[in-house]
Amino acid sequence: MTPTPTPSATGTVIREVFGGAYDRGDRPALIDLRGGLVYGYRKLVTEVTVAASGLVRRGARRDQVVGVLVSTACAQTLAVHTVLAAGGVAAPVDPALPPERVAELLNGWDARMLITTSDLADTAVRAADQSRVRQVLSFGDALDTIDFADLFGLEPASLPSIDPRTQQAVVTAGGVPLTHRAVLARMAELDVPARLTEADVLLVTWPPDGGYDLVALIGLAVARGALVVAAHGLGLADLPATVHDFGITVTALPDGSIERL
Repeated sequence: MTPTPTPSATGTVIREVFGGAYDRGDRPALIDLRGGLVYGYRKLVTEVTVAASGLVRRGARRDQVVGVLVSTACAQTLAVHTVLAAGGVAAPVDPALPPERVAELLNGWDARMLITTSDLADTAVRAADQSRVRQVLSFGDALDTIDFADLFGLEPASLPSIDPRTQQAVVTAGGVPLTHRAVLARMAELDVPARLTEADVLLVTWPPDGGYDLVALIGLAVARGALVVAAHGLGLADLPATVHDFGITVTALPDGSIERL
């Protein structure tokens, strides 16, 4: 039996982002050009929910910090929201950091799990060896890691209730802790220039890093029923063609700007 799609407490990031996702069915939610992946709304919420159940089965505990060291927007979105649905605290890590610095961050957070992508698995495993991390999960096969997809085959577990006022959702690489309520407030701030609706197509070219704005913006788009086209590394010369081909209505460019077209 599949766990319920969201924790029971209202006002959590997971409930606000994915509350209407299942009913949107196969409508496209996220296209990751760098990762070559396309997610519909129902697939996205189902994978986050089932993976969160798997994390709980693998020993994840409420309020426990889980590092997220990934190279694509899709992987970061899936990893962070999986951790939040499991009741944990997601800690995005800048993929440009060396293993020693990653290990310092993980030790500072007392993290016991780390989620990575196969291209960063060597850095993740080396960082884990220098920290208290005991499980490294990877999107895709990688030496000395657990395949993230293995979470889908575990016996379902109940997902925890969360108090959005007090429970942390994210801790940034800069050491800034954010509760669920604070993350939702940041999403609202990002919506001031974006003004996203379900009719919008958002092009986001921000890279995964040690902050939360990329996940917050994508979460906002999913909550509003929009389509996200993630294109980290897209050159300015390719921007007009991408805007035309996907019918982009809102852009989030590397300079941090968000603009309606």
